[in-house]
This record gives sequence, C-alpha cells and structure tokens, in this order.
Amino acid sequence: MKMAELTLIAIEAALNAGNVLRYGFGTHFQINSKEGHHNLVTEYDYKAEKEIIDFIQKNAPNSEFLAEESGISGKKGSLVWVIDPLDGTVNFAHQIPVFAVSIGVEQDGEMIAGVIYQPITNELFVAEKGRGAYCNGKKINVSIVKTLEGSILATGFPYNLRENPHHCIDHFIDILRAGIPIRRLGAAAIDFAYTASGRFEGFFEVSLSPWDAAAGKLLLEEAGGKITKWDGSPFDIRSLEPLLATNGLIHKEARDLLSRNI
Repeated sequence: MKMAELTLIAIEAALNAGNVLRYGFGTHFQINSKEGHHNLVTEYDYKAEKEIIDFIQKNAPNSEFLAEESGISGKKGSLVWVIDPLDGTVNFAHQIPVFAVSIGVEQDGEMIAGVIYQPITNELFVAEKGRGAYCNGKKINVSIVKTLEGSILATGFPYNLRENPHHCIDHFIDILRAGIPIRRLGAAAIDFAYTASGRFEGFFEVSLSPWDAAAGKLLLEEAGGKITKWDGSPFDIRSLEPLLATNGLIHKEARDLLSRNI
C-alpha cells in the first residue's frame, strides 16, 4: 500500500472511533480502575478500540496492532498500528470534553503517519512522514516564540505521582518558579497536537506509553518541532523516558531547566 492509503485508513478509523466516543460522552457507562491512582478505563475505551481494529483489519489485513487496552495482536509483520482509542479517559469519565483518538502507523520500524482526532471540537490532526502536518486540511506549524519566558507549556502527570518519579513534582515547581505558565489538559495526544499547531510552545512529561506518543511525535516533527529526552538524547516512543517536545526555538532553554537533578 502507498503511504497515503494507510493514512486514509487511519483517518477513517479515527473518525469512526470518534463517533463512538461522541455517542457515549455524557451518558451512563461502566468505569473500572487499572493499576495506578485515578487510572481509569471505561466501556467506551474498549468499544472505540474494537471499532478501530475491526476497520483496519478489513482494509489492511496484514497488520499488527499495539493498542492500549488489548496490547499486541494481529499478524506480526512490518506494518504496526499504535492505537490509543481514548486518550483522556479520566476527562471522558468525568464529562470533561477534552479527549482524543490517537493512531500511529509504523512501517519497518518508522512512523510514517499519525492521526489525532478530537471528537468534541471536531479537530482532525494528520501527519505523513515528509509531507507535513495538518488540522482539518489546513497546514500547521509550530509557534515562532523564541524564549522560554514568552512561552506556554503543557504537561501531564504519571499515575504514580505520589512516588515523584524522575522528580517530576520538583521540575514542575522549578518551571512555575521561573514564571512559565503551564497547562494540564489530561490528554498527551492533545498536548502534542496543540504544540504542533503553535498553541503551546512545548510539552513535557516524565513517562508516556507508545500509544500516547506515536502519532503526536510525528505530528510535532512534521510541523517543524523537536522532541528529545530531557538530557537531549533522541526520544523513542517505546522508551518510557522523560520527554520534551517543543517548537525547537525554546528547546535548549527548556531542556536546561528540566535537566537539573536528573
């Protein structure tokens, strides 16, 4: 298949899942807890994930899947779909309309396409390797803010926050003390999308699963941004290591601040 065909499949799968989530949002549904404090899963996580996988299997039958709820499935091969059917489950469960579907398409170990869809705002973010990043068909780029002082950053917190992994609480306080505004939306895919589209200058977090970062990393890079670990080394979506994603212009300044005591 050509890359564009895979991207179209990812888009339609994300839109279908978004319809499932939109239908379920604000209704009564089953909520369960996973490992970690406030780590929730709803019946709509499972419904949306099944919708995505079923659709892709029909249209790209020789696919492997790495999905948040069902793990690894499908036919092991060179084409892997990395899926978060509902990024922002806690928001969804509490009727907060900030959540997204995220699908990354990996071929031969390289992320070639990424789709992030916000069902409530009806914003569809799409990226293809080497072809740029778009929101609802309009090309997007990272912001042109050059200083950390003039920036707005986004972050998220791990479910084991009480343990203060990687001194994440201390780093959060360091940034606040520097006078930098921070937003905490509760959905990493949206943080990536908003950084890619210039709404935020940067996004940092101590640990993300592959499905949280797969589509967002490509979207950010195709929009002209930069992503590394806090120490400046390359970031891999399977690393579970602290990451910093920025417009590139503030990257060194932000990294210098975050790299203290790591």
